[in-house]
Amino acid sequence: MLMNRRLFLAAAAAPLVAPRAAWAAPEALKFRDLYVRGRELTERAQALAGREVRMVGYMAPPLKPEIDFFVLTRLPMSTCPFCETEAQWPDDIVLALTDRPVEPIRYTDLIRATGVFETGFETDPDTGFMSFIRLRGARYEKL
Repeated sequence: MLMNRRLFLAAAAAPLVAPRAAWAAPEALKFRDLYVRGRELTERAQALAGREVRMVGYMAPPLKPEIDFFVLTRLPMSTCPFCETEAQWPDDIVLALTDRPVEPIRYTDLIRATGVFETGFETDPDTGFMSFIRLRGARYEKL
């Protein structure tokens, strides 16, 4: 009876223990790994969709205070990318959606952003901003 009890307890606890893969550090994803050309994603980017990744870049100036997203850019941008014309629109940006208001970091300071990588067009109902790639649940830190 003791052995059956141990097996029962072990089986009951199994779902509570995360698989080893869930403990792994987020995959590093670089801007150069995003696109083959135009809006065609690389195989690597497609394979990372739905997984937690970390990216290094710069925080573009936020649109307004108390906003729960920012734009991660490959190069520093001194102006909000949403305020530029289409001709000046950067082709290497990632929308980072946070769970709380963003505390801006100076646009010249390198940051690391981590979140779940999502692909596909999505329009934010509050801002009307359309994104093709995103980091959802993004966390960030100055490097």
